Order: sequence, then structure tokens, then C-alpha cells
Amino acid sequence: MTIRTITVDKIHRNERQPREYFDEAALQELADSIVRFGLMQPIEVRRDRDAGGYEIVAGERRWRAHQVAGITQIKCIVTEDDLSTLERFKRSVAENINRADMTPMEEAKAFRRILDDQEDAGPGDVAKEFGKSTQYVNLRLALLDLTEEVQQHVNSGAIGTQAAVQIAALTPGNQRAVMHKWAKGAFSGDNELVHFAYALKQQQNQTFALILEDMSEEEREERQRERTTTRRNIDNIERVRGLLEDLAKADPQKLALALEGEVGARLEQMDRVADAVQKARFNLRQAKAHAEARDIVLNPDAEAKRLAAPAQPAPAEPAAPAQPKPAPPVKRTAAKLAPPAKPELVPTA
Repeated sequence: MTIRTITVDKIHRNERQPREYFDEAALQELADSIVRFGLMQPIEVRRDRDAGGYEIVAGERRWRAHQVAGITQIKCIVTEDDLSTLERFKRSVAENINRADMTPMEEAKAFRRILDDQEDAGPGDVAKEFGKSTQYVNLRLALLDLTEEVQQHVNSGAIGTQAAVQIAALTPGNQRAVMHKWAKGAFSGDNELVHFAYALKQQQNQTFALILEDMSEEEREERQRERTTTRRNIDNIERVRGLLEDLAKADPQKLALALEGEVGARLEQMDRVADAVQKARFNLRQAKAHAEARDIVLNPDAEAKRLAAPAQPAPAEPAAPAQPKPAPPVKRTAAKLAPPAKPELVPTA
């Protein structure tokens, strides 16, 4: 192993390395740092006897930053290894994944490739190799069921991993429906998107007897009783809100006198009320998601027409990063969609 200064254009990326996405702003920051302070750590390369020149073993981001900065030479550790292609790939994954440099989709494709190329390997083996849990690996593999459109938004960071896992469990048609609502700004944040996708996942394979004309007389009466009771209970909660507002406005010293000997017990009582309110609010948020999801499940033709309509302006999202011109284009290989059973991930409040 020797350290040499090599011309940047004599070095090429490993076409089978796991990273596909490089943030343009982050590359510019690294390039500015290299111009000011120099390269802190040499990249690692190996002689490529087949293609000529040198192939990057570790440090593609630093190599790209040199290109952005217009620096023509880079310090390299030249290694002579006898590793297999798979072992080099694993090494590249380890270098990036443990520094959180890979996107969730890149991790998913990397795990899938290792499972495909390594005989008898399972998610547990991959998890152990990279210091992750088996659930972590399985959740990443679940992302391979996302449509290309959703994958792009996950790569850019516009959609979080938890929401992506829920969306991945949907049919392609329902994924498009979710993205259609998301593009119109229907969700206030990623958490609301998680709830909606989870509700749609629960409903998409179920048969609902929700049309009033198809119900028996007993079912109609039961439905009406449930509606009346639920709405009355919520109306009563609204009346209680007035009492709570009065309590919130009360003078604390007068409260202490009025509740002499009971302040602690009454505070515990209020804590129980607050906990119940939080749980009820969470359940209503779930109910809202189910109501909106049911509209898609019960009216697929109407949803399809909306999807075919002219697209509404989408919310601003991060632009896809431009690759440095000297770097060869990244090859995207289709991942085999045969992941293990996906673990259930239930939305939290």
C-alpha cells in the first residue's frame, strides 16, 4: 500500500458501488473546504487492469468534490487487494452506511444485492455484517416495492422513511393515489402522511359493507345509534372544554385555597384527563385517515379520473442533484423484488 498523487481524470468510480445520489450543496461545501484546508484524508484506489487507470475503493465523494473545485490532482492510497467483487461492494457499503451517507433507497438496493449475490445469506446475516438490526434491514428491503416516483421523493428527502415504508405496502395504484394527494398538499406533515398510508393499507384488501342501501334494517338502526352516541359524546367534550378554560384562567393562589388538601389528587385527576384527551385525539386522527382512505378504496374509478386530470402545482421540493460532469453516469440496476415478509409498523402519535 502506497500513497501517491494521481491525476483526477485517471481515476474512475466503481460502477457497482452502492451510492447513486450525491447532494450538490454538500459536494460544494466539501469542495470549498478542500480548497481552503486541503484534503484531510486520501481516497483509496486500486489499479484497474481491465479498464486501465485506477478504480475508487473508498472516497468517491472526495473525488467528486475535487472535480467540483477544479482541482486536477488528488492524494490516493493505492492498494493491491485480492478481494472479490462482492467483498469490495460490502466494504463500500460499510464505509457509507455507518456515516449515514447513503439514502434509504441506496441502502435497500445494497442489501438486496448482497442477499442476491451471497449464497444462503438472509436479512439477519446482512444486519450483523453492518451493525444493524434485522428489522432495520427488513424495513429497508420493503422500500423496493415503492414505485419509481415515490423512490425519487424518498431519495431527495421529501418523504421520510417511516412514511415510505407504509406507502410501500400499498398497491401501485394506491401509491399513485397517495402521491396525488401529497402533491396537492393534502398532508400537513410526514406524520399525517404515515397515518393516511397506514389506514389505506388496512383497507385496500378488505370488503366493506358501507353502502346504506345494502344494509339490513337492523344494521341501519345500529349504525344510526352509533352515530348518535359518538356525536353526543364529542359534543359533551366540547362543553367540558369551557370548564377547563375557566380552570385555566383561575388564580393559582385561590385554587390552592379552594382545593386545600386535594391539590395533588386533583392534579393527578387532570393528568388522567390530559392522557385520555391525547389518546382520543390520536384515535380521531386515525379516523380521519380512514375516512379519506375509504374514499379511494370505494371509488377507484373516480380517483383514477382525478389522477388523469391536469396536475396541480406540487409543493416545492429539493431539486435532484446534478452529477459532476467528469463523472460517468450512474447505472441503475433493477432490484429483484423478492424481499422477506415485511414487519408491521404501526403509526405512533
